[in-house]
Amino acid sequence: MKNAEQVTFGGSGLDRAGELRSDPEGLRAALADPAARAIVFWRGKPLMSTERPAGLIRLALDHAVLHDAVEAPILLGREDGGPVFAVDVSGWMPQGLDESSLGGFLDPSEQRHPALPDWMVFAELRRVMTWLTPRDAELAASGKAVFGWHESHRFCAKCGEATAPAQGGWQRNCPACKASHFPRTDPVVIMLITHGNSVLVGRSPGWPQGMYSLLAGFVEPGETLEAAVRREVFEEAGVRVGEVGYLASQPWPFPASLMFGCWGQATSSDITIDPVEIEDARWITREDMMTISQGHHPEIMPARKGAIAHFLIERWLSDTLD
Repeated sequence: MKNAEQVTFGGSGLDRAGELRSDPEGLRAALADPAARAIVFWRGKPLMSTERPAGLIRLALDHAVLHDAVEAPILLGREDGGPVFAVDVSGWMPQGLDESSLGGFLDPSEQRHPALPDWMVFAELRRVMTWLTPRDAELAASGKAVFGWHESHRFCAKCGEATAPAQGGWQRNCPACKASHFPRTDPVVIMLITHGNSVLVGRSPGWPQGMYSLLAGFVEPGETLEAAVRREVFEEAGVRVGEVGYLASQPWPFPASLMFGCWGQATSSDITIDPVEIEDARWITREDMMTISQGHHPEIMPARKGAIAHFLIERWLSDTLD
């Protein structure tokens, strides 16, 4: 797909400096480099500027905020020749924090560190992803995903012992059984399924009112992307799919997916939903989807900007899928 990497998190050509991960001396030199910068996270939220144009903040590694770091920095790569690290400062507790305000589908809360100006805030990445340049988006997605992996994989899956980070944050090693563990990425298919002039959409329980999207599901072991598309659409909506093709991919660090955007041609149109999987599914004509994308539909909201579903739908509407 000629426009594939224009999707949010689609890649910016970041030099990931992979050769430094296995070079302890090189890593120490990178951490001591005056040009080194930190992308800072608090509970998975990147530090952002609220001033326009908004974007990802980069701090020097000796900044006072980084004293609250709870893990070793993760090497993200190089930017303009200087090393870039991700640093987690979740050891800091904002004064008067309301825990109930955190963790929502689009967490609107923002946290301000006392050592930073008011225009720098920790904000939920899903909410602010469309504010970011391709480079900012790649750095934020990479840091968030790898920190999330560290948080959920502190113990060896083979023997249960506590593991230790290595390779600049891109590996965890077990001191007991010597097993090595690497960041996890879960493959997910998300499908632009068409039948004549209509596209299939659905909604999951608990989504905001009026929110619909393309159907999606995890790829199972031993399964091709094409088979996953056909299985997921039939399981969720009872629709049979024939020809399937690949369109574009999107890293999706919520928490650790790689979305494979696919197209598929339905060979049946009757819908029978699995209520465990989805709450509703329906066929939307191209004309109605145009109304939805313009925000004028009485029942359905436009797909969220920044998500690959929005990217695929917009290109379907404009006949630029190839």
